[in-house]
Amino acid sequence: MKTAKRIVSAVAFATASLLAQGAMAADVSTETALSLPGATTYGHAFNIDNATNSFADRYTFSVGAGGMVTADVFSLGGTDLTGLDILGLSLFNTSTGLVLKGTQLSTGTIDIWSLKSAALAAGDYLLLVSGTVLSNDLAGYSGTATVTAVPEPATYGMLLGGLGLIGAVAARRRKV
Repeated sequence: MKTAKRIVSAVAFATASLLAQGAMAADVSTETALSLPGATTYGHAFNIDNATNSFADRYTFSVGAGGMVTADVFSLGGTDLTGLDILGLSLFNTSTGLVLKGTQLSTGTIDIWSLKSAALAAGDYLLLVSGTVLSNDLAGYSGTATVTAVPEPATYGMLLGGLGLIGAVAARRRKV
């Protein structure tokens, strides 16, 4: 009799464990390639009935040597404008890992995050936007990303050399 009770208890426990996993929030993440360098917009619109679902959207792009990334993201949607809770904005190098975490500028009705990198090594990068859907209404986020090229030191040298030559020519013309 004790053995039968143990078996029934084990089966009940296993069934409850399986059902609990099915009740967990779904992951509604996406992965998108961005068209950079330059500026581009990105975002994700969540359909109705997604409350408590989490997301970790990945936006991939490449950067040339010395490029700098500037990105921001803000939440929108829901009947009370609290449709999303954006938990992070991060920049990753796909080879070496985390490069920079964004800064949260606002939270509550509208979440706003921003990041600005220093000069980066050439390679493949991804922007990670993570958070939780709070509302069963339509909700989403939108953002912009810009990759700007940083001139190499040789470019500055050429600029200074050219300005020096123009100055020398101007001085010579004044003497004549």
